[in-house]
Amino acid sequence: MKFAHYSEKLFSEHLDLFDINWIYEPRSFPLRWGSGAIKMMFTPDFYLPEYDTYIEITTMDQKLITKKQKKIKLARKLYPQTSFKLINEKEFYNFLTKDKEQSVKEAIAS
Repeated sequence: MKFAHYSEKLFSEHLDLFDINWIYEPRSFPLRWGSGAIKMMFTPDFYLPEYDTYIEITTMDQKLITKKQKKIKLARKLYPQTSFKLINEKEFYNFLTKDKEQSVKEAIAS
């Protein structure tokens, strides 16, 4: 599978390690419309069916974090029945160093 960023590949490998089912970029969410067309879309990196949660991975670049936070905030407003989680690089590495499967699952659910 081809990932957009190495951190996504690493994240998928750890999900596999903990036997957590995932789907890569399965759905795009329209966020803004205008002139009869979609003007902004959001395609989360992963969907975890067992948790019914979409995960977006981001680097520590503050501009990128801010941009993705705005998209997730808008997505939550437009799709309140859908669970979205943004994991930045710092959280990502903390997440990946969890020792037990239960800790990992709790991190996803929080």
